[in-house]
Order: sequence, then structure tokens, then C-alpha cells
Amino acid sequence: MSTPARSDEEWMARAILLATQEKGTDPANTPIAALVVRGGQLVAEGVNRTAEHCDPTAHAEIEALRAACRAVGTMQVRGATLYTTLQPCGMCTMASIWAGVERIVFGAGRSDVHRMYFEDRHLDTVDFIRDAFKKDLTLDGGVLPHECARLYFGPEDDVPEDQQANT
Repeated sequence: MSTPARSDEEWMARAILLATQEKGTDPANTPIAALVVRGGQLVAEGVNRTAEHCDPTAHAEIEALRAACRAVGTMQVRGATLYTTLQPCGMCTMASIWAGVERIVFGAGRSDVHRMYFEDRHLDTVDFIRDAFKKDLTLDGGVLPHECARLYFGPEDDVPEDQQANT
């Protein structure tokens, strides 16, 4: 008898758990987590490590994609789903396209969190996918959005300027 497939909510709950275990619950620590799942199996996971690695590209999604590609031994994870606690930025979305990800599922969206989390206030990831010549990548947002949004500064939070990224 085979194990039933996990739902999007179960995978997102696992990503939330990873975020809090690795980064805690203080939004100043940017507890973003991502999972790469293919064929119902976890391939790899990652958390935001930009500060720790002094690397602006070490977003959770990039870290998870790097680990997944190492795990499968190729630069692509065709047919995989990328689960992420926060709507991915343009860089992470493009990396997903290059990696052959079939689907991106995110929790909190742009309107659920402080504007500092997005480098471009006028370009939405959904528009990016639509305009990026890619018809075999789907983007599904709003999976456990409130649970994910609690990890980050909210839209109305007064975040000191020196703590804000992308501003």
C-alpha cells in the first residue's frame, strides 16, 4: 500500500517549521524557508542565509534549489514543486525557471508583509511568470498565508530604516 501524497498545506506547514527551527520567530532574522518536492518526496530544503553567508543570492529558494540540484546530480529538477513561505522574488522565480521547476507554491504574498521584502514595488512575481515566456510553470499562492505572514514584519509595521532590506 502506498503512502498518500501530502497536501500543499502539509508541505507548507513543514516549511514553516523549518523556518522557525532554523531562524526562530523574530522577523528581523528573516525566517524564510523553502522545500523542493518531486514525485511526492522531499528532495531538499533551505532557509534564508543572506546575512550568514554575506551573499545576497542566498535566499531560501536558491539554497533549496542548489541543494536539490546537488542531490539529483544535475542543474535541473524537472517536474518539481518549490514550496516557499514567502512569495518569491524575481531572482528566485527566474532560478526556478532555469531549474525546470513545474510549480511554485507560496504562503504569504506581497500584500501580507512589509514592502521591504520585495525589491520592485511594481513587478509582481505572477506578472513576471506571465511575461517570462514560460507556460509550463504555475504559481499558486495563499497556502497557509496567515501562518506564513506571522513570520515577517507586517505591512503596517514601523521597521527601522537600518533593518530594512531592498529599500
